[in-house]
Amino acid sequence: MPAINQIILPKFQRILVELGENIKLARLRRRLSAAQVAERAGISRPTLVSIEKGVETVSLGSYLMVLQVFGLEKDFLLIAKDDILGQKLQDAKLVVRRRAPKKWNHEIS
Repeated sequence: MPAINQIILPKFQRILVELGENIKLARLRRRLSAAQVAERAGISRPTLVSIEKGVETVSLGSYLMVLQVFGLEKDFLLIAKDDILGQKLQDAKLVVRRRAPKKWNHEIS
């Protein structure tokens, strides 16, 4: 089966590059070498270098393993957490059912 050649738009490439830079900064702040982080994450050093460069072919699992080394794995839970547009779309389609007015029985038994 031939490989599918994906085209990444420049704005998405910039996002990946920024993410890679953030991961590299997290590593440097902790004064860890690339070899140390790669070993602890269970990935190769070239894969870590690819992550830090924002290469689009690296799996999300590899990113997660690197973040786990830094204790930042819960940052993955922040992805799409505050989906404001999605919430507005959902709210626009909500059907509000109106109840029939209550009948008041004014008769006293």
